[in-house]
Amino acid sequence: MESSSNHVEEPKNFAPKIPVKLDPPKSDPITVEELSKCDGTDPSKPTLVAIKGTVFDVTGNASYDAQKGPYKVFAGKDPSRALAMSSVKPEDCRPDWEDLPDKEKKVLDEWMTFFSKRYNVVGKVVGS
Repeated sequence: MESSSNHVEEPKNFAPKIPVKLDPPKSDPITVEELSKCDGTDPSKPTLVAIKGTVFDVTGNASYDAQKGPYKVFAGKDPSRALAMSSVKPEDCRPDWEDLPDKEKKVLDEWMTFFSKRYNVVGKVVGS
């Protein structure tokens, strides 16, 4: 594994160390504009990250802190492509992933599993 600042480790251990009690998933529509306002910069709003259009509430996880979190680039976006590519480059933080190789699609599915075991699903991205 690379250890540069433009690389993120792929998730291997899907189960959280401490079990998380999650709320039932919601399917509330969330526009791309609404999602972009939930990037961790406004403390009155939740911090949201979408994967494959499913929106997760990552509020309170320092990794997504708007000032210094290592994954702050993902907050307020659907960075599916970046997650699949194990990238933290802003230009890779896009929702399109369908054209990626199967290996990267598998990585994205692993991230989806990882998030779904740790964070509440609060909606679905609409209008993208």
